[in-house]
Amino acid sequence: MQETVIILDFGGQYNQLIARRVRECNVYCEVKNYKTPIEEIKKIAPQGIIFTGGPNSVYLEDSPHIDKEIFTLGVPVLGICYGCQLMAYTLGGEVSAAQTREYGKTSTKFDNDSPIFKDLPENGITWMSHTDHISKLPESFISVAHSDNCPVAAMQNTEKKLYGIQFHPEVMHTENGVEMLRNFLYNVCECSGDWSMSNYAKTAIREIREKVGEGKVLLALSGGVDSSVLAALLSKAVGSKLTCIFVDHGLMRKNEGDEVEQAFADWDINFVRVNAKDKFLAKLAGVDDPETKRKIIGEEFIRVFEAEAKKIGTVDFLAQGTIYPDVIESGAGDAAVIKSHHNVGGLPDYVDFKEIIEPLRLLFKDEVRQLGSELGLAEYLIRRQPFPGPGLAIRIIGDITEEKISLLQDADFIFREEIANAGLDRDIHQYFAVLTSMRSVGVMGDSRTYDYTLALRGVTTTDFMTADFARIPYDVLAKISNRIVNEVAHINRIVYDITTKPPSTIEWE
Repeated sequence: MQETVIILDFGGQYNQLIARRVRECNVYCEVKNYKTPIEEIKKIAPQGIIFTGGPNSVYLEDSPHIDKEIFTLGVPVLGICYGCQLMAYTLGGEVSAAQTREYGKTSTKFDNDSPIFKDLPENGITWMSHTDHISKLPESFISVAHSDNCPVAAMQNTEKKLYGIQFHPEVMHTENGVEMLRNFLYNVCECSGDWSMSNYAKTAIREIREKVGEGKVLLALSGGVDSSVLAALLSKAVGSKLTCIFVDHGLMRKNEGDEVEQAFADWDINFVRVNAKDKFLAKLAGVDDPETKRKIIGEEFIRVFEAEAKKIGTVDFLAQGTIYPDVIESGAGDAAVIKSHHNVGGLPDYVDFKEIIEPLRLLFKDEVRQLGSELGLAEYLIRRQPFPGPGLAIRIIGDITEEKISLLQDADFIFREEIANAGLDRDIHQYFAVLTSMRSVGVMGDSRTYDYTLALRGVTTTDFMTADFARIPYDVLAKISNRIVNEVAHINRIVYDITTKPPSTIEWE
């Protein structure tokens, strides 16, 4: 049993980020609905509790509230933003609308005698996002930080180990924010920091082995990071009892199908590659609507997977690469449900199995990558760029042909290769090429051309819910453009997408 910190979700937009920051401090945490019964919290016996932010005003009747008993458990509590105001309001303080709202970067002064701000600068920039403020502290609390417009930017009751922070320490805009969280975890909660992917791998392998026993496991291997790491983990746990079916729909990036097969060539698993390119292209012929493309590819994938799975017969477990953001996004707190998650849509209706297992469901994406390294998975799979299930079908605007797939594979390969050569592959979180349906006039040599326009897309992001376009240096873009136009036939114009998300999305379709 590793030590656990509970994060109670009050509907804030940064809740996943809080959890990621705690995990980065080598402390295991779980995000729970704020309505989680006190008895359930007692059973978990957390080392600490964190209240998240939220969009509400605590003094309104329909706002999320908390049972006052949580403050009598003897467990340290840290309230962030709404969570700070909720703590003050519940314990007898007063929260009211501020005369001056605070949003964005704010100069803040800290009391370094506080365990939260120990060994940190007395002055710094914090990220504020509040309309209300604490106008009267609860009994036995003192203010330990303030800004020009917020007299209680942080408060504490050290005797009861209760702390509140009005700003957001989890976002990168707050200077030393992660160190503040670390101070709470180690100085107040007295965590030992026993959460690591090395420990997780050992525990997960043992638990999978015990659960599966002599049973058989089936996995739909896409070649993406999550399914590849899951395949490696299951291989370590159950070996040849695992069958991975890799449906190659012919819409992957250049050489990717062969790379996936090669990566697992020496692993102790049953690896089945189904080359179904012709089937998929036949179904997609003449289709240009993106949603129709997605539907056709999803349905054909199920049929191909089903046909191959039937050859195996009944399996005991169907493995899925669900990760923790999928679980959280399925609905936590009173936040709007972003998506109802089902990792491999439709498969359970078509495959004869007894139970679903999801060994990665407690991990964030960066932890999944770390786990892959621990397991010895090929680096090019661990660092693989995010790739949509329908593949290049939604990076080709308009109808799909074999020629267009080949053009885009070659152009995208050059783009990705030059980004890596420039040392930008770790700084740009996603980058890819899009073959547009637009054709334009060009000139090569003394001849007129009328060929395709290729769009390049690169973004930086922390959560993929919002994104900024990557500032790729002009000399790098020039080299990429020159290579693509000279090495790939039928492309005579290159454009770079400089829109953010929102208003655009990261993918074009």
